[in-house]
Amino acid sequence: MARLCLQPRWQRQIYREVDLGSMEEKRVTVFGGSRCGPDSAEYQEALKLGRLLVEAGFDVCSGGYAGIMEAISRGAHEAGGHVIGATMEQFKSAPNPYLKKIEPTADFYSRLQILIRESVGYIALRGGMGTVTEISLVWNKLMTRVISPRPLILLGECWPRTIECLREHLVVSQDDLAYLSFAADADEAIALLRKAILD
Repeated sequence: MARLCLQPRWQRQIYREVDLGSMEEKRVTVFGGSRCGPDSAEYQEALKLGRLLVEAGFDVCSGGYAGIMEAISRGAHEAGGHVIGATMEQFKSAPNPYLKKIEPTADFYSRLQILIRESVGYIALRGGMGTVTEISLVWNKLMTRVISPRPLILLGECWPRTIECLREHLVVSQDDLAYLSFAADADEAIALLRKAILD
């Protein structure tokens, strides 16, 4: 007798289609590592990116904690923007102090849903496996057309080489790469975002 493979509830939620036209807010989610301190180049770039996102008219969302998440929140906060953090009960760390709105979640899956579902675009700076997980899920959702087209921008010199390594060693086609955009700095990332969303 064949077994039925039922999709778990959390997976049905994460893979729910969202119509960008129905979104009142223009929220951009920024991914990045938690271990980048204020003296690092990535932190400073994220700080600038947060300010530029607000100046371009976007709300800013992140995972809500330290490192890149703090920097993007701080930059947006100092520019007077609406700053959202998707936190998780399983983490014992306190959220960064620059958040205007905290959206608490119970676990990783719910947190991913908040980070991805409501956003009109995504920008990723250098990070660890958490960042790779976030990028991979967004990328796969775009490839499978579970979510409507929206920009996924990889910011920083690490990404072209990283993605090329995936293309060389995994089953990644040239068509798959078309869902990604690469930016050398915050200014270029904003230009790509404007072209994809506002033009």
